[in-house]
Amino acid sequence: MEHYADVVVLGGGIAGSCMAKALADRQWETTLIDRQTFPRHKVCGEFLSPEAQSTLHALGLTETVTALHPQRIERVRLIFEHSGEIELPIPGAAWGLSRYAMDEALHSAAMRAGAQLHLSTTVTGIEQRGKGYTVRTKQGANTSLFHARAVIAAWGANSRVAHTGHRPNAAASGQEAYIGVKTHYDGLTMEPVIEMYFFRGGYLGLCPIEDGRVNAAALLSRSEFAKAGKSVLSILEAAVQRNRRLTARLADAVPSPGTQAAIAPVYLQRKPAPWDGFPRLGDAAAMIAPLCGDGMSMALRSAALCAPLADSYLNGHLSLREWERQFTDAIHREFAGPLHWGSLLQWLLSKPAIAQLLPGAARIAPALANGLVRATRLKPYEPVEYRSWNH
Repeated sequence: MEHYADVVVLGGGIAGSCMAKALADRQWETTLIDRQTFPRHKVCGEFLSPEAQSTLHALGLTETVTALHPQRIERVRLIFEHSGEIELPIPGAAWGLSRYAMDEALHSAAMRAGAQLHLSTTVTGIEQRGKGYTVRTKQGANTSLFHARAVIAAWGANSRVAHTGHRPNAAASGQEAYIGVKTHYDGLTMEPVIEMYFFRGGYLGLCPIEDGRVNAAALLSRSEFAKAGKSVLSILEAAVQRNRRLTARLADAVPSPGTQAAIAPVYLQRKPAPWDGFPRLGDAAAMIAPLCGDGMSMALRSAALCAPLADSYLNGHLSLREWERQFTDAIHREFAGPLHWGSLLQWLLSKPAIAQLLPGAARIAPALANGLVRATRLKPYEPVEYRSWNH
């Protein structure tokens, strides 16, 4: 079967669904493809930083998200293996919201705008033909071809899609590999605080989300937890035992059935790659250390930065090369600072000797601690006008 569209967006997570909505809002024939079924649980901190809210507003999604009743979060509490603690205010309230609820709501918003969704559909190849692209897909025993003027990748950090002439980033040799695991818990009472627990080999965050549940998401050294078992809950249990306060905190918590998820390997030290034959959004473009809590905000921002450029390209006001240049510049301009400081914060907190000193340092110089956290954040979103290539 053959389909025709102005643009095909590959990946139905936050960045992809927001991109599909933004282009459908501009009256472009837009197709969104994802290999997963939805709604589904995904490894994610499920924390929407205050900086995400200006981008949601620009994308016309504020009401869509607030209708899901996210939990208000006002502070972050860092709790170390040897009981040291740092508590920091969040400038402006953040939200706790599950990806299970948010992804489905964003898909609905994209469809209301006119986008066509093809879920449970695997992309088997992409070819550039003249001024357009052909995307080959498979759904069960059925194969299809999608012909489009533009393709946009929002397929996450671990895509294995093969396409002619371009390859996704390979894991850099020598980098430490991590495992990401998550579950929801019932039976936990939380203040409007996100709690981050640190221990040898990783960290785990507890974030209140809608319906009184708590999301527990951990990033763990693959080598440290290689013998922790194969199930998500066994791996989480091994992690929980490495921080006494976390063990006590979760003593009466009950894992919510069906909410477990895992991803591996995860590599943190990737340089931004916003273009690889076509634009890349979200984790496919850049990944900030999860402990910074700005991953969802960066996914939203990448879509907001790309949408007006894609619109200009489809209207004939930008060449493909100029689209690449302007989008690459925008991603580096907005993400370089947070990625740099996020990497530094990840490194500091991964060193037990340094981590032991941080609570005392934060008490002595709270402004410095607050400043480091702010440095990992995006600035509030301000739409910019892009110049066309022929001006």
